Amino acid sequence: QVQLVESGGGLVQAGGSLRLSCAASGRTFSTYAVAWFRQAPGKERELVAAIGSDETPYYIDSVKGRFTISRDNAQNIVYLQMNSLKPEETAAYTCTARPRYWSRYWSNYIDRGQGTQVTVSS
Repeated sequence: QVQLVESGGGLVQAGGSLRLSCAASGRTFSTYAVAWFRQAPGKERELVAAIGSDETPYYIDSVKGRFTISRDNAQNIVYLQMNSLKPEETAAYTCTARPRYWSRYWSNYIDRGQGTQVTVSS
């Protein structure tokens, strides 16, 4: 298991940028896949982006070209760079991890952070 702590959320105007960080404990973090989910009030939680242990990224269509997921295994951190943010992307963003392969299903993750709030004003 790994412990995950997110940071970097906040308030930003539409069109602005934020970089979320997911700091992990554990010496085997490099073998874990990491995914970012988000959930807005009254809406279902959705997968936003993921990165495998082989560093292959995945993005949902709505964020392609604007978000970038990356990892620094030496520092045990995964980043989510979010550019051109939209008001509808206001949500709590949570990072999750599981061994080797990421999953698009929240229920498949045991290791989860507490979440960080992203608010995009119009």
